[in-house]
Amino acid sequence: MKPATVTSETVQPAAHLRLVSDRAGDTSGIKLSGVSKTYRTRDGDVPSLRPLDFHINDGEFFVVVGPSGCGKSTLLKLISGLLPPTSGEILVEGEKVTTPHGNVGIVFQNALLLPWRNILNNVMLPIDMKRLPRQEYLDRARSLLKLVGLEGFEKKLPWQLSGGMQQRASICRALVHDPRIMLMDEPFGALDALTRERMNVELMRIQRETKKTVLLITHSIPEAVFLADRVLVMTERPGAVAAIYDVPLPRPRSLDVMADPVFTELVQRIRKHFFSQGALD
Repeated sequence: MKPATVTSETVQPAAHLRLVSDRAGDTSGIKLSGVSKTYRTRDGDVPSLRPLDFHINDGEFFVVVGPSGCGKSTLLKLISGLLPPTSGEILVEGEKVTTPHGNVGIVFQNALLLPWRNILNNVMLPIDMKRLPRQEYLDRARSLLKLVGLEGFEKKLPWQLSGGMQQRASICRALVHDPRIMLMDEPFGALDALTRERMNVELMRIQRETKKTVLLITHSIPEAVFLADRVLVMTERPGAVAAIYDVPLPRPRSLDVMADPVFTELVQRIRKHFFSQGALD
């Protein structure tokens, strides 16, 4: 079944659950214009993303939600410069993305810590790879570990930490070179439900204190609404923008916000997109 295209004409949200458009002419943050991706294979072309047009504002917590296989991870790789788009243009802070750029930190679903390096040295890995002055960044690495509650674990090896602690270390690693933008690909998908909730709260605190622009990919609708300033809803593959919703919940947020009628109404509204496509989160 062909995915339904949802627009402001086909959805009439409540006044506090509005579809939003991006700010025209703003060169800060991240801007995608007509960005698509098709993978070329020996068996033929495999469309991953249909043309996408949206803007992530500077300092915004922007979450993309969609069913498995809709191109969410491809989108993140395009923005990071790890993949070239088939068509269209991506601008990061006004500059066209053509190669991997240094103003981005990436956090993947698995922590991917090197087992032979202790936690501090894992956090320092981007500094070593970029050949930046190591001594200048050691204090920042230690401060980040303290920020996420890992002070005292600097000399531990990854296997000596829980999954949640390892993922916090990977967030520090993504932040250590002080990038303006953090790209996160389902960073808590491998964690148990309770640890995942704690990590969501922790991530919001980190973003609030560091004022980074965050693009987070998830297939969890409640997680998307809990974290986001805005939620972009994607269709099934080949992925396209079904809708972008403003999240009118005050910050800072605690887990209690999940009982707020605004929260539950927005979760239900987003879920309807996937019912219409025959897919669920």
